[in-house]
Amino acid sequence: MNTSIVKNILASNPSFAGLPLRIIAGIIFAAHGAQKLFAWFGGYGLDGTGQWMESIGITPGYLMAMMAGSVEFFGGLLLIIGLLTRPAALLLAFTMLVAIFSVHIDNGLFMSNNGYEFGLALFAISIALMIQGAGKYSVDNFLARKLS
Repeated sequence: MNTSIVKNILASNPSFAGLPLRIIAGIIFAAHGAQKLFAWFGGYGLDGTGQWMESIGITPGYLMAMMAGSVEFFGGLLLIIGLLTRPAALLLAFTMLVAIFSVHIDNGLFMSNNGYEFGLALFAISIALMIQGAGKYSVDNFLARKLS
């Protein structure tokens, strides 16, 4: 594989700013994914989430639940350790756009009305991580230094 492509994916702004964004967003995403995949933390698991997705027109529901749950759970874990942060953040940003426009947009901004403010905040964090990369304390940064 072309090492310059890998270096570009792993390279990041060597600041500390990515650390709290990655860890906090990673925990939130992983927890939401675990609700969808494993019925942890009060979630409904794949069957329940899939049925709900079917009911709002996202089909096939089971597959869509598996995809959304996997992106959130595994993407969240990748953010926490700072591995493949840019690709994970891209997938997470896309997942948040789907959630915003398929579930929350008609409810307005505020969470109290099941609005899109939480999804929008997670979208913004994902975009920031996609732009700046994982930051100083990350596996990406460690690997990028090894490739140099």
